Amino acid sequence: MSFFKLLKKGNKSALIAAIVNTIISAVKGIAFFFTGNVAMFAETMHSLGDAANQFFVFIGSALSKRPPSRRFPNGFGRLVNLVLLGAVLIVGIMSYETVKEGILHIIDPIDSEGFLINIAVLTIAVVLELYVLFKAMKEINHEVGSEATGLLVISSSLKNYRKAKPATKLVFLEDSVATSGGALAIIAILISHYTDFHQAEGIASVLIGAMMFFVVGRVFLDNAAGVLGEADYEMQNKIGNLIMVDPDVKDIPEIAVMKEGEELHVEVVIEVDKKLTIEQADDIKDRLEDTIMKQQGVTDVIIEFDENDRIRKWKSTE
Repeated sequence: MSFFKLLKKGNKSALIAAIVNTIISAVKGIAFFFTGNVAMFAETMHSLGDAANQFFVFIGSALSKRPPSRRFPNGFGRLVNLVLLGAVLIVGIMSYETVKEGILHIIDPIDSEGFLINIAVLTIAVVLELYVLFKAMKEINHEVGSEATGLLVISSSLKNYRKAKPATKLVFLEDSVATSGGALAIIAILISHYTDFHQAEGIASVLIGAMMFFVVGRVFLDNAAGVLGEADYEMQNKIGNLIMVDPDVKDIPEIAVMKEGEELHVEVVIEVDKKLTIEQADDIKDRLEDTIMKQQGVTDVIIEFDENDRIRKWKSTE
């Protein structure tokens, strides 16, 4: 599969966010150059870090769709987690610079210029960030199978964002912080302009940097677990219950649903009547594989059979 064909399979939310944040960071950078406003500097670094981060995420999510090869028989699903681990380093560096500049401004506050330019640029940026954030929310609902519409999209995405694909989750977290950071910067500039408390811009810069560090920590922990191989207990319970509905399945002594990047791999041992023929067992396997493969994100299923020992082991958590 060619590189450009793979790109078509990349995470669309990450691509849109990367493009929008590139434009926003350029505009903010120009505004900072002419005004010297430290809150604008913080927002420039924030948007620049987000743009670079989300671009790498888009590439990683696309490359993770490569089919298995002889050298990598388990596929490339975890590649997106590795890319995200590398991407957070960029945001970490930007976070440090943002906090550092904020502290320097608190110690030695400077009355910046270009009040109207700063407010106008940040207002436009917040509107654009809200657009990207809402797109990410809709993507989350799509990935988890939610049919929420209108304002319900917001509450549904907040409830389900942890279940979203790694790339979509990153875009959601970064743009949530970006929108909040933009609003915080506007408030700080207003306070600094209409009062003598010029340290407000420095404080805003430190807070924006701290929020960026939060995203770094959250994304690092989530994707470190993904690289190691994390179990999806909710999907494991759902699939187990679906299997137990089958009249020929007596019990499930073992089941594992592992996350491989954006994909789920299922391994299950089922107990059946020892009198079943090979042909009957094969029909059961085909039937169960078809049911399991219809579940969101499942790309691989391994089913093994065992003799029914009449000791119930499967316990649903519902």
